[in-house]
Amino acid sequence: MPSLSLRINLDPEGRIGPGKIELLEHIASFGSISAGARQMNMSYKHAWDLVEEMNQLFGKPVLDTQKGGQRGGGAQLTPTGLALVSRFRAIERAALAAAEPHMAALQSEIGED
Repeated sequence: MPSLSLRINLDPEGRIGPGKIELLEHIASFGSISAGARQMNMSYKHAWDLVEEMNQLFGKPVLDTQKGGQRGGGAQLTPTGLALVSRFRAIERAALAAAEPHMAALQSEIGED
């Protein structure tokens, strides 16, 4: 079955897509950037760079971080980060629902030779 992948362009230099949203979801689930990055087989540096990119795009932090690592540090989503995840997933669900009949028709076209 064909699949749909959603990316939202926010300005000429930035966009959000399923990878950044998944990273935020993992950070929220595990309470740390490093653990979220590990879940995606991503370096901490790359994860931090993606978080910083989102901070810049939205003009405010998507994470609230506390230093300390395993000794009490961690990260949690800010209201902006929570809204970003929630809205992206809602847009994704709406796009998938709207595209589903067309995707099914496309699948039937692929299957006919």
